[in-house]
Amino acid sequence: MGVGGCLALPWRCLVVLCLRLLFLVPAGVPVRSGDATFPKAMDNVTVRQGESATLRCSVDNRVTRVAWLNRSSILYAGNDKWCLDPRVVLLANTKTQYSILIQDVDVYDEGPYTCSVQTDNHPKTSRVHLIVQVSPKITEISSDISINEGGNVSLTCIATGRPDPTITWRHISPKAVGFISEDEYLEITGITREQSGEYECSASNDVSAPVVQRVKVTVNYPPYISDAKSTGVPVGQKGILLCEASAVPSAEFQWYKDDKRLAEGQKGLKVENKAFFSRLTFFNVSEQDYGNYTCVASNQLGNTNASMILYEETTTALTPWKGPGAVHDG
Repeated sequence: MGVGGCLALPWRCLVVLCLRLLFLVPAGVPVRSGDATFPKAMDNVTVRQGESATLRCSVDNRVTRVAWLNRSSILYAGNDKWCLDPRVVLLANTKTQYSILIQDVDVYDEGPYTCSVQTDNHPKTSRVHLIVQVSPKITEISSDISINEGGNVSLTCIATGRPDPTITWRHISPKAVGFISEDEYLEITGITREQSGEYECSASNDVSAPVVQRVKVTVNYPPYISDAKSTGVPVGQKGILLCEASAVPSAEFQWYKDDKRLAEGQKGLKVENKAFFSRLTFFNVSEQDYGNYTCVASNQLGNTNASMILYEETTTALTPWKGPGAVHDG
């Protein structure tokens, strides 16, 4: 309840209130607004939630009685406070101005306020409408999600504020930051691996800085081997075969020579597996190491393989070049 519901008065107090209102607004005289002889108060007062609102009413020496009302409730009559709300205080009651202050304004304080005066036995009123603005706040947003490629995604972002905030979705990815939609709900049909990443929900209404929250969307897909090249190495040298694969979740790697799986820790070999690649190292290449090798990358969504050859690379002895002026044997 706002300042309009300030005081629940006993029956006797209500009688006193009615008598005072009779002095303020005589029976049979209509209440008028915007009289040319009465300076009007501000039409609107706009404040942010939590700030203070000042309601001013201009008066002159013809005014004999003054009061501030919120709807049908009296806040102040002259210097007398009729409201129990401690946030409402009298700022000025002079020959030129009658003003009150509402501290720590909240949304329930929004609405019409009336300055009523008695002058020359004629009541006059001036109205002011208090508008309360509220910064945007995201009250509900989807949790992070993991989905297989080709599936459908539905994201939700609900926000409150006064005026109603505008909701904007953007896709945040390493490659680009792109606008997606302007709606509380974001629907993605047949999602692809390129659409994985973070999706940012922004709520703004110009009352304060926009508020943002993010949802992480992980798109799962089977392995795809992007690099697997054959390598030539001389006998007795160190040789490396590299197999790179992209996959979500990360792929597991296995190596085969012909149809035989290479065991981890096999003499003279080292298999090093990382999230996106596997490295097969030969510390001292022999004739028996040359041949066809197969890299297999797999996760729960599927597997793929690529073949490469470790072959012998021969070195050619170079004859020193003899330029002009060199001595030649006969």
